[in-house]
Amino acid sequence: MIMRMSTLFVRTLREDPADAEVPSHRLLVRAGYIRRAAPGIYSWLPLGYRVLRNIERIIREEMDGIGAQEVHFPALLPREPYDASGRWAEYGDNIFRLKDRKGGDYLLGPTHEEMFTLLVKDLYSSYKDLPLWIYQIQSKYRDEARPRAGLLRGREFTMKDSYSFDVDQAGLDASYAAHRAAYIRTFDRLGFDYVIVKATAGAMGGSKSEEFLATAANGEDTYVRCTSCDYAANVEAVAVPAPAPVSYDGVPAAHAEQTPGTPTIETLVDHLNEKLPRDDRPWAAGDTLKNVLIVLKHPDGTREPVAIGLPGDREVDAKRLEGQLEPIEVEPFDEKDFAQHPSLVKGYIGPGVLGETNESKIRFLVDPRVAEGTRWVTGANVDGQHVLDLVVGRDFTPDGTIEAAEVRDGDACPNCGAALESARGIEMGHIFQLGTKYAEPLELKVLDENGKLVTVTMGSYGIGVSRAVAAVAEYSHDELGLIWPREVAPADVHLVATGKDAAVFETAARYAGELEAQGLTVLYDDRPKVSPGVKFKDAELIGVPTIVVVGKGLADGVVEVKDRASGERENVAVADLVSHVVGVVRG
Repeated sequence: MIMRMSTLFVRTLREDPADAEVPSHRLLVRAGYIRRAAPGIYSWLPLGYRVLRNIERIIREEMDGIGAQEVHFPALLPREPYDASGRWAEYGDNIFRLKDRKGGDYLLGPTHEEMFTLLVKDLYSSYKDLPLWIYQIQSKYRDEARPRAGLLRGREFTMKDSYSFDVDQAGLDASYAAHRAAYIRTFDRLGFDYVIVKATAGAMGGSKSEEFLATAANGEDTYVRCTSCDYAANVEAVAVPAPAPVSYDGVPAAHAEQTPGTPTIETLVDHLNEKLPRDDRPWAAGDTLKNVLIVLKHPDGTREPVAIGLPGDREVDAKRLEGQLEPIEVEPFDEKDFAQHPSLVKGYIGPGVLGETNESKIRFLVDPRVAEGTRWVTGANVDGQHVLDLVVGRDFTPDGTIEAAEVRDGDACPNCGAALESARGIEMGHIFQLGTKYAEPLELKVLDENGKLVTVTMGSYGIGVSRAVAAVAEYSHDELGLIWPREVAPADVHLVATGKDAAVFETAARYAGELEAQGLTVLYDDRPKVSPGVKFKDAELIGVPTIVVVGKGLADGVVEVKDRASGERENVAVADLVSHVVGVVRG
């Protein structure tokens, strides 16, 4: 196929769009791949749509290769299945809800577990029908509070979601392994670096969960990897190794001390070192117990205050906290909340007033490092006072633990104890072992080989298709523009005719036809009144992997062939051009 720049629906830009924050957003708009329709909503232009379809093709090939079958659901969905699963309420403000003319409730599908489950329930009833793997590639909708970064966080996006259906856990394990292998092949073909990390299931539910993250310095997800073993996890899924219980025999009784003007950890540590110095070493922030108040907003609108206790040298990681609690939302504990809990003394809050059995009735959850027998300096619930030698298990017992503290470089690996290091990435795929989370409430059951009804166990496997376009662009670009990997590029060859000589354009058109006849897709810049400089800039911006320049070299019997990724150029004899380019494209 030949796409001619003179008629192609494209307009390249020399300036970055004002709202673009990341390279992929800037370059995809400037190169004429996408255009903004509304916040978080984009139109696909011909070049961009070709890239999107190439990514869909790769995904289809790998999904079909494991025996999965493609289906297609509507995007407009009824409320009832989501009521049955509980997600009509759980999603809160994150879904688009609407009513039809008769007052019936609908939503624009954010994901389709319920619909897949009901379809299988409608058609299958025996273990002989399973295992079953079905998938779709379709638009999804989520009412993002802060859509940003172009295609990376949109309100409408294209996603591949597939689901496995098995009669038992062994079957689910096999389905999960097959999908995981297919994902590895898919992401290998997409042409960017990625890592596979342990993850939380969040609102999706289920047990085993892994994410495929495209490595990117400006990615929204932080993950950690071990410097010694193969452990890797999204920070939301990192399990902090809790210290073993410590004997507190001989630890002095807890005692309150005057610590005026110390509402912060820094001021408290300075005061302790000046007025109450230790014999063995200076006091440090890690010796203090910081108690952070938040409010949990449950899907039904209920607001619940909670206190989180963590070492004073750590901060609460909001994203990590939300990952532990999803779909519950986290809100600040504000002045109105303090007014409703007069027993709380701001800046000096301690375990003595926290906990469901204490005066405030505020649930008190602690970091796993706040383990039995550890001793702390913490608030005394009196202005200007802190308690020293407060021992967990002797002087107070928290209501539970929570993984909410920031994970830092150098923290211990949960597997081997070596140091962790952090990096950033973009979530591209997520695979879950759902179990019976959706099959149970929607009553998806089949008869097993003994004639007994058993609940089907499910797996869920998603890939962000439109997000993959942005992820490739984030990974593969330079200061001049995009550099597409060959499998996803909008064309095989970008053929540029330069100069004013009609013979050049006639020759270039002939080459375009001959390359097309060899099965290559050609983007032909045949614009007659556009300068060579503009054409070269457009070719570099658009990013097709092979650029062929037909121009003044024709007089010497050569044509220039440039590799967009390496920048290497070579002059090829006109008689050899087609066979040479075909060889480059097909490797």
